[in-house]
Amino acid sequence: MAKILIVDDEIGIRELLSEILSDEGYDIMLAENAAAARAARMSTRPDLVLLDIWMPDTDGVTLLKEWAANDLLSMPVVMMSGHGTIDTAVEAVKLGAMDFLEKPIALQKLLSAVKRGLQRQPSTRPRSALTLASFPRSAAVKELRRRLEQISDKSRVLTLRINSGSIAELCGRTLQKPGTSWFDLAGLSQPIDLPALEAARGGVLFVEDLATLSRAQQKNLAFSVDRLDRYELHAVCGTSRSPDDLIAEGWDPVLLKRLFEVTLAPPSLAELKDDVPEIASQVLTHLVESGEVPPRQISTAALNTLRTKSWAGGFSELRAAIRSLALGTLDDEITSEDVQRLLGRSPISANHALPLDMPLREARESFERIYFEYHLQLESGNITRLADKTGLERTHLYRKLKQLGIPLGRRSEQ
Repeated sequence: MAKILIVDDEIGIRELLSEILSDEGYDIMLAENAAAARAARMSTRPDLVLLDIWMPDTDGVTLLKEWAANDLLSMPVVMMSGHGTIDTAVEAVKLGAMDFLEKPIALQKLLSAVKRGLQRQPSTRPRSALTLASFPRSAAVKELRRRLEQISDKSRVLTLRINSGSIAELCGRTLQKPGTSWFDLAGLSQPIDLPALEAARGGVLFVEDLATLSRAQQKNLAFSVDRLDRYELHAVCGTSRSPDDLIAEGWDPVLLKRLFEVTLAPPSLAELKDDVPEIASQVLTHLVESGEVPPRQISTAALNTLRTKSWAGGFSELRAAIRSLALGTLDDEITSEDVQRLLGRSPISANHALPLDMPLREARESFERIYFEYHLQLESGNITRLADKTGLERTHLYRKLKQLGIPLGRRSEQ
């Protein structure tokens, strides 16, 4: 039995449509506003949605945009309005709506639209990644998105000035056009060639942190930047270092001059603290819809707990936490206790308590070992970010870690 979600703020319309479609044998769900529609979309996954345009909290077109941005239009949506215009209907169809019904809705038109929608084959296109467009209710995020799009219209190269809490990947994904490639140069160890750039034509070349690139990867970046126009590519790079810092580490000054022609300092997750609950909710929805985690909801208290964390590891850390919560909870709803259980235990726990009956020198070494292991874990082994956080020069930091017997992974040594 097909499930149909009816979204309308007028109780009379909801009841009338529900009665008609129930008599036709459909399983009906009702939502009086956009918030209820979001919850129903998440929990029940309807086969078709009848969506009113004019609603008090969020209008139907905005909700449709939100679903489209989050790749949630796997079901047909029929828009409804008593004050419809041709422009509104055209906009809704461009956004992904299947049809547009004008109130009062004729019985035959309603049944025909529902039948056509349910006969439509579900989309099999691959799911897109989250972008800044996935978070339409944040004024700061909308402003950042406009800045990025304005820059990309005039420049193919953008360097993001980032620190802890980076959302560099979200910025880069925002500039990726649908159906084009995402090419993370940090994941390529072999020399790049022209066929690889041709395969990525029209897409985005991304580097989350310039300081992590090896010499060979720096050459790949230089090779690619010289050919951006030819292959209609955009290069988006993140860094917390200045050009002088990078030159001191062996970077080509000519390449850096090109990379730093246009820069932008996006806000960190700490600066977007009030938007973290919405970001977390959309991340969870995306993970559920992509089949990466079981169907889950997240409580308001849990969202508030997530909001209080600084997220030094940025968007990737937040996404990993949401995925872990969804996979680890045994109930349908993620609670504040679940979040505290996952995030409340820092690497410095009771197991790492310092004994106080040792000589000062040994106690100091024990503390330094715990301190560096803790921050190294927070920064996912990234030596550059660890050096920035601890205030130590990289060479001295390497020497200190070696002295303390702390092993380094391959990525941290790049």
